Amino acid sequence: MKLFHIKYHLLIIVLLISSLLSQNISAETKIAILDFELKDLTLKPRIQSELKRTASIKPLLEAELEKANYVIINIETAKQKMASSGIGYLFDHHDVAAKLGRESGADFILVGRLHKPSFLFAYMMGHLIRTNDGKLIGNFISEAKGPNIKLTIKTVESLAVKIDKALNNRYTPPPPKKY
Repeated sequence: MKLFHIKYHLLIIVLLISSLLSQNISAETKIAILDFELKDLTLKPRIQSELKRTASIKPLLEAELEKANYVIINIETAKQKMASSGIGYLFDHHDVAAKLGRESGADFILVGRLHKPSFLFAYMMGHLIRTNDGKLIGNFISEAKGPNIKLTIKTVESLAVKIDKALNNRYTPPPPKKY
């Protein structure tokens, strides 16, 4: 009879532990990624190829984070523009960005910028903000040397690694391709 009680208690403990573990595994981290803004300081700013590269960052980053099972929350560009008082506003005002993310159901919001001080390189920058309190969780910068799409993709992967490291640490970037 005593052995039965020990086995019963062990079974209860195992069930409780497995229940807690399954809740952690199934917990979803919801992240909203805003459209990246271009801050072009070159002598020939805002050329079509840079606008195109800047527009490609958000969907590339969303695809990378989805591979790590993050739930991507879409915030329409119109809502993003309404919340902003101009270029760079949401990047500098974490409280406003957090409110926008919170209203959309996201746990975190990433406000991004492509900062281009030179024709030779650009910086992909992201502010990761927790939406429930407006706290800046991460200020990430990844350097892109050249406008080549392959380099842009690698820079996005680098940014995804940094974001994931601040959150759940479950993203594995793809191995380098041999060309």
